[in-house]
Amino acid sequence: MKIVHVITRLILGGAQENTLITCKLLAERGHEVTLITGPAIGPEGQLFDQTRGQKYRTIIVDEMRRAIEPVKDAISYVKIKRLLRGIQPDIVHTHSAKAGIVGRYAAWSLKDEWAPNLPGVVHSLHGLSFHRYQNPWLNRFYIAVERATGRRTDYFISVADAMTEQNKAAGIGVDKPHVTAYSAIDEEHFLAPIPERERAAFRRTHDIPTDAVVLVTIARFFMLKGHDYIIESAKDLAKRFENVVWLFVGDGNLTDAYKRQIRDLGLAERFRFTGLMPPDQIPLAIQSSEILVHCSLREGLARTLPQAMLCGRPAISFDVDGAREVVNPNTGRLIEPKNVPQLVEACTELIADKALREKLGQTGRESVKTKFAPHTMVDTIEDVYHRLVPERAVHEEL
Repeated sequence: MKIVHVITRLILGGAQENTLITCKLLAERGHEVTLITGPAIGPEGQLFDQTRGQKYRTIIVDEMRRAIEPVKDAISYVKIKRLLRGIQPDIVHTHSAKAGIVGRYAAWSLKDEWAPNLPGVVHSLHGLSFHRYQNPWLNRFYIAVERATGRRTDYFISVADAMTEQNKAAGIGVDKPHVTAYSAIDEEHFLAPIPERERAAFRRTHDIPTDAVVLVTIARFFMLKGHDYIIESAKDLAKRFENVVWLFVGDGNLTDAYKRQIRDLGLAERFRFTGLMPPDQIPLAIQSSEILVHCSLREGLARTLPQAMLCGRPAISFDVDGAREVVNPNTGRLIEPKNVPQLVEACTELIADKALREKLGQTGRESVKTKFAPHTMVDTIEDVYHRLVPERAVHEEL
C-alpha cells in the first residue's frame, strides 16, 4: 500500500515514538510510507535523527504548528492536500490534534476526486484535546471540531481502551469503528539488563549515592504532568527516608520554577535533574532507579509505565485514562489523582520493601512484553488498513 502518516511535530514524546516505530515497520514490510510533519519547535527536543536512513520518506511542512494559528493552519491544509494529491495514498493515518484535524480534512476532500473509499482515513487517539482541567468553553470548541473531524474518519486506533470510551462519550466517532493498539516500545533496549558498571557510572554522573533508593519520573516539565505533586510528597518522604533520591528526567517551560520550589523547600540535595535524554538512554535511567513515579493528570497511556515494567521496575501512577490498563496491585500502585497522602503511602510501602519491589517488577515485565511489542501494534494497524482497502489484502494473498 501507499501509506501517509501525518503528525504535528517530531518532539521527544510518546505519540512521536509510536509513529516512528509504525512507519519503520510498515516500510520494512514492503509498504510505501511517507511521514508528513511540522518542525520540532520548543524545548522538548527532536526525533528527526531517527528518520535518517529509514525506508520511509519524511516531509516537513514548515507552517504546521501545535498552537492554533489560522493563517499557518490554512497554508498547512493546502500544502498537505497538494502532497496527498501527488502521492495518491491508499491510507492517510493522522496523529495528534492539529495534524489530526488538518490532515483528515485534506485527505477526506480527496475522496471525491479518486474513489469513495480512497484514501482510507485513520486517526490515532494518543490523547484527547479536551479534558476536565481545561476551560469549559475551550473544551466545547475542541469537542465540536473533533465531532466534525470524526465524521471525516473511517477508523480510530486508540492507545488504550480508555481513549475509545472517552472519545465516544463526547459524541465523537460514535458510529465509526475503534480498535486498541497499545503504543509500541522498542522492547529489546528495555528488557536487556544494563551492566552494573554502567548503572553505577550513571549514578556517579548524577551524584546519586550507591545505597540510595531512587524514585524516577520521566516527563516533560509542563502543566498537568504532575511534578508538583511529587515535590509535595517529598516534603514528608524525605523526613522518613534519609536514603531516598528523586530523579527527574526531561525538560520544559516549568523546569526553573520546579527547581526554585525544591530549593525553597530545602530539598535541593534530594533531587537530581538530567535534562533531556535521548530515547535510547531512557532504559539506563530506569534501570539505575528503583521505582517509577508518574503523576500526570492526563495521558492516553503513558509509555513510561510499560517502559518501567519492561525494566523490571514497579510503577506508581495516578489513576487517569489508560493507566489502569497496565498498573494494578500486581505491577505497582494506582492512586487517586492529586491525592498526595496516597502518593506518600504508596511510595513509603515500596521504598521500605525491596522484595516487594522486585516481585512487582517481575510480574509487570511479564504482563507487558507481548502487549507492547512493536509487531503486536503494527499487526493491528495493518489489519485496519486492509479492512479499509480490502483489494490490496486480496492481491497480497494471491
